[in-house]
Amino acid sequence: MANREFVGLVTSVQATAEAALGDLNAATASAARDGLLDAGRSRQVAERSLGLLTMLAEKTRGNLDFEEADLLTQAVSGLRERLAQFPEQEA
Repeated sequence: MANREFVGLVTSVQATAEAALGDLNAATASAARDGLLDAGRSRQVAERSLGLLTMLAEKTRGNLDFEEADLLTQAVSGLRERLAQFPEQEA
């Protein structure tokens, strides 16, 4: 059975990245309105979140149950796919 705190951690980091990439919900709409998710920072925030999830996957490899490993794998692969479609920020 998946650990609730682990699931919460993964989904929280994933939600941060998704919000930065434009998937707004009630919790992130105010951050966007306040300019915290501006286009110049969006990719950076999403890449940082992906890096955290990737590190978590590497450090926990072999220590997760099936549900936890699947959740983390789906989060990493989904964010990689989204970032591949997100425009590069200009220098």
